[in-house]
Amino acid sequence: MATQKPPAMPDAENLQMPSMMPMMVMMFLILALYMVDGSNNVIGRILNYGLFILDFNGQYPVATLMLAGAIMIFLSTLLRTLVTDTISQAKNQNKMSAFNKELRQARLDNNLYKVKKLTDMQQSMMAGNMSSMNKTMKVMPYTMLIIIPIFLWIRYFIAVTASEAGTLIINIPWSVAGVSLSHTLWFMPSWILVYTLISIPLGQIIARVVRTYQFRKRLSELDEQENSEAA
Repeated sequence: MATQKPPAMPDAENLQMPSMMPMMVMMFLILALYMVDGSNNVIGRILNYGLFILDFNGQYPVATLMLAGAIMIFLSTLLRTLVTDTISQAKNQNKMSAFNKELRQARLDNNLYKVKKLTDMQQSMMAGNMSSMNKTMKVMPYTMLIIIPIFLWIRYFIAVTASEAGTLIINIPWSVAGVSLSHTLWFMPSWILVYTLISIPLGQIIARVVRTYQFRKRLSELDEQENSEAA
């Protein structure tokens, strides 16, 4: 007797994919600001009137990159937190993870009835996930209003402040001679690579702290609601 094939997956084209418009706006904004900034660091020079307190007169470039990264990540994370419902996103992720686990197990067990039932539900489950992704994409242009100016100021800091202080060479674990922050590796300046290595762990820590605070606040609200109902 021939084995029945599991029902086909829902057509991905029927699902609403996240809009690329926010990403296109973001790229246009980056290019426009870089053109305005130019080789004279016009925008970075203006921003330096407010951000000069982070430059330590160019004496500690790594500390400056860490502080600028921490401020940028904190503000962008805070903005995303205020605009998006991170608790709802976490629920959707957990639901999708549990759903995919059940679907995989049903296929391994060759439980055709359960596979059909789950694949019928899959489109609505993925639609909710896509909706969450769309909300995240819509926030990106607003976070760029924080990220791009700070990037332009760091560019000014490296080109002018650190260069005049003679502190462009920093020690790194993988190079005995150190690396110049103004050196370009392929098409990317070294300071961007160093900044990225610094900001990624900072970003993870800050994001986790913010999420932990949100979840604890939500649990506290649920406990208060439960206590008031019990009273």
